[in-house]
Amino acid sequence: MAAILAGGTENKLLDANRYATKKTIAQGMLDIALLTANASQLKYILQVGDRHEFYSLMLGLITTSIILQVCVGVLFIIIGGLNINNPPDCSTAIILNDIIVIMIFLISLDNIIISGFGMEHSNQPLKLLSYSKVANSTRK
Repeated sequence: MAAILAGGTENKLLDANRYATKKTIAQGMLDIALLTANASQLKYILQVGDRHEFYSLMLGLITTSIILQVCVGVLFIIIGGLNINNPPDCSTAIILNDIIVIMIFLISLDNIIISGFGMEHSNQPLKLLSYSKVANSTRK
């Protein structure tokens, strides 16, 4: 699999299948990181509840992002098992790759909107929750 060049240096040929597999794994790791961030945002929005000005919008956007990420993860598993050196698998991989790119664009757009409506008061819900617990315990 290696070719000797004119200067005596060795040039390894690119194994497209191995490259695609490594790329898919790297994209999957990034997807896991984003999924973790969305889970944290979901926890925050559920803690705050209706007190958040955009509760319904944020809940919908975060849920949509998580669902799309799970779908992309499943597609990564499917595309990772394809042999792109096999012509039928290659055309399937191209189609799946295009679908994944579109879905990742939608996830990115969704998360930009989530950031716009923000988690700017991330310490406040804990203060509100602890304040309400103290208020409730003094009433009893």
